[in-house]
Amino acid sequence: MLPVAILAGGLATRLRPMTDRVPKALLSIAGRPFIFHQLELLKNQGIDRVVLCVGHLGEQVRAVVGDGRNLGLGLGIQYSFDGDQLLGTGGALKKALPLLGDDFFVLNGDSYLPCSFARIQSAYESARRPALMTVLRNDSRWDRSNILFRNGELIAYDKRSPRLDMFHIDFGLSVLSNRVFSQYRESTAIDLADIFRALSEAGQLAAVEVSERFYEIGSPQGIRDTEEFLAHQEFLSRRSINE
Repeated sequence: MLPVAILAGGLATRLRPMTDRVPKALLSIAGRPFIFHQLELLKNQGIDRVVLCVGHLGEQVRAVVGDGRNLGLGLGIQYSFDGDQLLGTGGALKKALPLLGDDFFVLNGDSYLPCSFARIQSAYESARRPALMTVLRNDSRWDRSNILFRNGELIAYDKRSPRLDMFHIDFGLSVLSNRVFSQYRESTAIDLADIFRALSEAGQLAAVEVSERFYEIGSPQGIRDTEEFLAHQEFLSRRSINE
């Protein structure tokens, strides 16, 4: 399986004051730091290498997670720090490329996505394009729909100015080739959403539809939904062990 870059460097302004002194990745969700839930999910998906792209309060993340050996998951974990200036999601990935190799998954640092990573990697390899995005039929249920997806093809993506005929949303997981970043300068702040929009306009952004609901901790309601889901999953796991 390809390595996974987790974008965990943002300021999490929507969650203040909770995130004034604690990074979003370390917020306690269902009894554990959220990043632990993410890493356990990745291990269960067959992932064995993770690069954490961190910025705001990133040293706290490294102090808690370390290189992964203390977690007992068999995951190798490395870090890429933004530095003095926050680089945005796209700039953070550009800086992390030496650790990621030719192709890699990208996962939002506030997302818990119970989908098949193997299926998504296979779709990327079959698409033969430099980027693939997972999409979910949303109809503006959880956020504003921002993707026009028709007959298995991503026709348009625009997170900043979504159109009325867009009914899908980006799911929070993608696969990228490092070639995507060749035109961007080092240490330049750029949002991954703008990179995706440029790729979609050039016909270089593939897509695969997923049916599972996404969970996120980027908002108070998202935290409540995610806590409920993860607490239920852990209850089912404990009951299965006891039986």
